[in-house]
Amino acid sequence: MILVLGLVGFTMLMLVLEWIRADMVALLVVVVIGLTGLIPSERVFNGFAGNAVIAIIAIMIMGAGLDRAGVLTLTASFVMRMARGVESRLGLVINLVTSLFSAVIPSQALAALMIPVTSRLSARTGVPISRLLLPMAFCILAATNTTLIANSPLIVLNDLVASANANLPAGAHTIPKFGLFSVTPVGLVLALTGVGFFYFFGKKLLPEREDERLKVTPGRTESYFADTYGIVGETAELTVTAESPLVGMSIGEVEQLYGAPLILAIKSGNDARMAPPADHVIWVGSVLGVLGPREQLNQFANNQLCKLSPRMRQLGELFNPTRAGISEAVIPPSSRFLKQSVGDLRLRKRYGISVLAVNRGDQVYRDDVRSVSLRAGDTLVLHSSWRDLGLATEDKDLVVVTDIPKEEQRPGKVWQAVGFFVLAKCLALFTHLDLSVAMMTGAVGMLLTGVLNMDEAYKAINWKTIFVTACLIPLGWSMDATGAAAWLAQGVLQHLGHTSHWILQLSLAVLTLMFSQVMSNVGATVMMVPIAISVAVATGGNPSAYALIVAVSSSNTFLLSSGHPALMMVAGPGGYRAKDFLRVGLPLTAIVLVITLVAINLMYH
Repeated sequence: MILVLGLVGFTMLMLVLEWIRADMVALLVVVVIGLTGLIPSERVFNGFAGNAVIAIIAIMIMGAGLDRAGVLTLTASFVMRMARGVESRLGLVINLVTSLFSAVIPSQALAALMIPVTSRLSARTGVPISRLLLPMAFCILAATNTTLIANSPLIVLNDLVASANANLPAGAHTIPKFGLFSVTPVGLVLALTGVGFFYFFGKKLLPEREDERLKVTPGRTESYFADTYGIVGETAELTVTAESPLVGMSIGEVEQLYGAPLILAIKSGNDARMAPPADHVIWVGSVLGVLGPREQLNQFANNQLCKLSPRMRQLGELFNPTRAGISEAVIPPSSRFLKQSVGDLRLRKRYGISVLAVNRGDQVYRDDVRSVSLRAGDTLVLHSSWRDLGLATEDKDLVVVTDIPKEEQRPGKVWQAVGFFVLAKCLALFTHLDLSVAMMTGAVGMLLTGVLNMDEAYKAINWKTIFVTACLIPLGWSMDATGAAAWLAQGVLQHLGHTSHWILQLSLAVLTLMFSQVMSNVGATVMMVPIAISVAVATGGNPSAYALIVAVSSSNTFLLSSGHPALMMVAGPGGYRAKDFLRVGLPLTAIVLVITLVAINLMYH
């Protein structure tokens, strides 16, 4: 018990302080569990083969399939028709559609898919994106409990219940498994609560400040990036002469020169490329595509003995707006770019992308961008070809916010994607198949019909989420097997044992809510469900109700932007501050908490 509680404390501390990556922490915990024999060695890695993890993988693949088939693009068109450009109606329709998708697509993946859609709608209607993104993200979290397939805490719930059943005291009734729609009555009420909350109170609670960057949409590229990031000027061509001191210098060295403009492209001989890497050498006759104010460009050209041409004669095709331009992208919490500097990433060499600026909260980094170490929620200002940007975002390390020109990927596969998605849901609902088998049937169907190929399926899977989930499940098993959960439950009962079930449930829900603000909601669920079940058994309560209250409360993370990946992803593009989350999140948290307790108790009365 001491060892298990020590592992729980270590896990919480590391997830809060982020000294070690979350997936590394989870892997370390599961290895220690195996080495110390807290559970039998043959069960240590069973989390990877558990129904929860396989179901999550399948759902991620199907979500990517729906996106590839253009379902989200059709959604944007539908929202435009329904809203007709009216701000209140636009927000309502976006929140309703988002809540609907949230029942079947994991929250982080849905946020990544909906941010560009919302940005596109903002650009077309002129409604500030700050009025749309925060409600959208909060509605994702409020509605994610509508079914058992979109919320990781609910997916792992049955595995934790099975572990608890194996360690119940003699004579206690086994806890039944939760079905696909067991939580739907509660989830529907919470989803409608989220939508209604923003419809009636959104204008009063959402940011009112008149910030220039919130009034301009990415569709108006020049004014938007000038007002927001100070990226002003125009594109021009610099031709390097034989007398120029730039001959033989690398791009990186030129960029360090005083008054150097932004170098976006280069042509040497017949070879032209966007975003030349820092070690690319400049020779006589090289043509540089640069960006900067006219006076700065003239002075630099004179100092470096180059010919300046304001017309893009040789690089015009590269700078065609239908092929390339400036865009914004957010760093999601699962990105491999976290804690790396822009220079170390070598985005120009790897992807052909130039980083022009980094926005973090109210601070914009334009000078010496290469030395900026990236954090989750940072917004990068990029210049690239749209094709290169699309390739760079396939690994989900960047989420593009700007509405960029792109072709529909596989619009002819819409019916196959929707058909197999519906088939998977029907198998889960109307048969006795495990959730993992039902969901994987839909995923395999999409692969066989060409909605996705296998490489795209691998890229659709967020392996960090998989490792964290699979490795933390054995921690919950260990709490049951060693009696640590029962011991903690006794401690709770010593202080609250004579109170009503409502007070016990409220205490467990608030404790779960607090844990989920500072660590993953899966981790909070894994730690709290065994305790909740032990409290229910000891007091004669319904273990199913107690376990469900904990699992649902773990998604009630509206107070801090760091409380959930979906919130971190909208903080940068929406220009939100900590007080914006608190002002909107505090009342919504209280309302959701009360509705959760009442609805679940009515279900299990």
